[in-house]
Amino acid sequence: MKELSQQEWKEKMENDEKSVILDVRTEEEVEEGYIPNSKNIDIYKGQEFIDEVEKLDKSKHYYIYCRSGKRSSQACSLLDQMGFSETYNLKGGFSEWQGESETK
Repeated sequence: MKELSQQEWKEKMENDEKSVILDVRTEEEVEEGYIPNSKNIDIYKGQEFIDEVEKLDKSKHYYIYCRSGKRSSQACSLLDQMGFSETYNLKGGFSEWQGESETK
């Protein structure tokens, strides 16, 4: 896992052909706004989170965020342990996100 600043995360993700954006927040948080093209898997769902993550392509590069950066850091560690090749945590999370965002 690499901790990246908002700018580093955005630039690296945009120039990475293998990038997948993973949002590990709750459904309620996602309804308040999210980064376009992100896949939401709520880390609070425990085993269900693990089961969903198991279905992901381990050769892709995962750019992971939550509200503040703590849950996404846990998710990065978990994915690393599960054999994913590259994970990147968004420092400061969505609450500090300056890039494009959408709402449902």
